[in-house]
Order: sequence, then C-alpha cells, then structure tokens
Amino acid sequence: MSTTEVTPHLTEPITFWQSTNGKKVVMAVTGVMMFGFVVGHMLGNLQMFEAPEHINAYGHFLHNLGELLWIERGVLLLAIALHIIATIQLALRSKAARPVGYSRRQAINSSYASRTMYWSGPIVLAFIIFHLLQFTAGYIHPQATFVQGDVYQNVVSGFQVWWVSVWYIFAMCLLGLHLSHGLWSMFQSVGLAHPRLSPYLLNAARAVALVIVLGYISIPISVLLGFIK
Repeated sequence: MSTTEVTPHLTEPITFWQSTNGKKVVMAVTGVMMFGFVVGHMLGNLQMFEAPEHINAYGHFLHNLGELLWIERGVLLLAIALHIIATIQLALRSKAARPVGYSRRQAINSSYASRTMYWSGPIVLAFIIFHLLQFTAGYIHPQATFVQGDVYQNVVSGFQVWWVSVWYIFAMCLLGLHLSHGLWSMFQSVGLAHPRLSPYLLNAARAVALVIVLGYISIPISVLLGFIK
C-alpha cells in the first residue's frame, strides 16, 4: 500500500493595496487630501471678487513656491489617480461578488450622486488637467489671451469664452455630486452613521458640497454677466 504526499497549497500574502480594506483606506486618505485642496483653492479663487492686485499677489505667491508647488500638484494628481483606481477596482470586486445582476435595476437605497461616482471622477480629473494647462501653464487658452503673471486678466479672458465657462460649471457640478457622496461615505466610515444622526449628516454633506460648487461657479457666471471684467 502506497501513500501520496499532499503538499499544502501556498498562497502569497495579500498586500495592503490588494486588500479591500486597504483600498478603502486609500480612498479615504486621498479623499481628505483632495477635499482640503478643493476648499483652499476655492478660497483663493474667491479673491477674484476683490481688487485685481489681491488675486495677482496670490498667484505670485504660489509661483514663488517654485518646485514645491509642482510637487504639491504632482501629489494631488497622484492622489486623484489612486482615488479613481481604488474606486473602480472596488466596484469591479463588488460586481464580481454578485455575478448575476438584478432583473430590474433598483435605485431605492442609492442616490444619484452615488450612482455617478464612477464616471464623475475621471471627468473631474480631465477637467483639472485642462484647467492647469489653461490658467497655469497657458498652453491651452482658446479664443483668449494669456498674460504671464496676470491671473485676474487670464481668468476674465478665459471665462469670457462661453463654452469654457459652461465646461467649468459642468465639471464643478460633477465635483459637487462627488463630494456630497464622498463626505457622506466618510461619515459612515468613521462610525457616525447612527439612525438619528444620518439624516443630519447627509444634509450636512450636501450643504458643504453645495457651498463649494456655488463658490467655484460664481466666478465664471460673474464674468459672463459682466460683474467681473
């Protein structure tokens, strides 16, 4: 009688990035980084409603940061890319875990913001790249003039092109949808999703996202209406 030796199946350990929890942590950390940038950038942009010297001084300050500013931009773009990749991969895992779809699509427990998370992110990333090439580098400035160092003039000249303003407003609305769901998800992740608190937290997330969207789109709208000129 012979015996057959069975070698146990060895699997490689799952890395932090490969794990589902790891991807969720990456989404949370990169989300906080992007939220901080969005708020700070909005506050800086709102100086357009003051004298041109204010926004130009702000732009001059950023320009003097030199390589540090480009490192910050690189980190931000990397954070956005990781955020999008983690979101897509988690969505694919969720779909793979439920290979048989529902016979009728249900949207009762999901909001429009949550259902647009997967495609709004890449669109916002494309907008950020366009925005940097237009107002920062001056490589793309359609139907407008670009003056190096004159932030106020460049913003007014750029937003006077109606389709540029429309594209900006559209991207900011998508950003608002993304933020409202992202903030709500963050509240849930830190354990604040209590039945009594949930309605207030959801409304708070929506309110913060709305304020940010209004802050951003107020500039192109004011340029188009002639309030900023």
